[in-house]
Amino acid sequence: MQRGAGAVADKPSQEPRPGSGEEPSIPDDVWEKFLENHGTAPPKEPSARARMVTERLRQQDARGKEPEGWRTGPAWQEMNGRTARRRRVWSVLGVLVAGAVAVVAMKPSLLPGDPFGTGTSDPAAASPLPVETAAPTAPPSSADPETPTPAHPFAGSPALRWADGEAGIVLPKATPVGSLSKAQVEQALELTRTLLTDANLNAATLRGERPTTALSVIEPQQKDLLDRLNTSLRKPDKKHDPLGMFSRFDPSEVKLVGDVIKTRGRMTFKAGEQASVAIHADYTFVYPVQKADGSKEVTRTIVRRVLDVEMSDPAKYTVTRGKIAVRRYDQEVGNSACDIYDGYLHPQFDSDAPTSAPPTGPTTDPYDRSKGIDDGRTEGCGTVSRV
Repeated sequence: MQRGAGAVADKPSQEPRPGSGEEPSIPDDVWEKFLENHGTAPPKEPSARARMVTERLRQQDARGKEPEGWRTGPAWQEMNGRTARRRRVWSVLGVLVAGAVAVVAMKPSLLPGDPFGTGTSDPAAASPLPVETAAPTAPPSSADPETPTPAHPFAGSPALRWADGEAGIVLPKATPVGSLSKAQVEQALELTRTLLTDANLNAATLRGERPTTALSVIEPQQKDLLDRLNTSLRKPDKKHDPLGMFSRFDPSEVKLVGDVIKTRGRMTFKAGEQASVAIHADYTFVYPVQKADGSKEVTRTIVRRVLDVEMSDPAKYTVTRGKIAVRRYDQEVGNSACDIYDGYLHPQFDSDAPTSAPPTGPTTDPYDRSKGIDDGRTEGCGTVSRV
């Protein structure tokens, strides 16, 4: 469209464009009045951009929302919130854990598996007897009348506090004897322990197998003794009874309960004849057993053995180095059928019906080690006061 002359152009607005950075003019009379009242230049009027920011902040404040910033942004607030929640949760757990620790401290057996080893149901088991260094002056005191079970085969027995197996055969400290050195005496003691262990604790020997190790430490020149022992193992009878030296059970009749045999006794030595060291051993072994037919009933057989051996100086006598000569072997057995000479111990159970004549001998305590093995010995079968 073509404009005609005399046309008037639109007057531009005096308001600056938002964000232009321009400022609106202030009338002179307003400016002068401000100077009169304040004596200084008035502040500049906010720009449109500043007014927009101010208005946005006002609206956010009215809605209760704070602007994002390096201190007050959502990430900072959320992180603080999670941290506070974690602190509260751990505080509660801390109280619960503290309570649990207090309970366990008072009764540690509540923990599964008893990791501290303090939850034993048998206080006596936690206090084993000291090593026997001399003959006791009296039989062991009576134990609680508990019935042995497969889980607790020594319940109600004084042997509960005895050592387990070979740990009960403690050797005395070796010293030189006569012409024998300390090392030779120590060897003789070790050989005696080997004989006792294989004859009374070895699993193969206990189930009736040949006690090869025990026989191997005996002086080969003791031919009569070795012949007698070999015959008793091969064809036992009343004159050749292997039970005089070895503990044996018929595996078709009974079986051991667990793998622990209780042992208590002592070993001593002194100078012997023929430039030898004479060793005296006196030990009692307690065997928990049950019938091989699957019955759960448990009983015990108690065997006390006395063994006297010697080892002579090979520089002075014709002897075999590294062997011991057996001078005496004897035994007492508690809870085994009498007058049976098949080479096996035969434990008696409470549930067994009588199969032989009533006992004619005295009643004895098989745990009594205060007396010698020969004291009060009589012929015939007796009874035991406890097993």
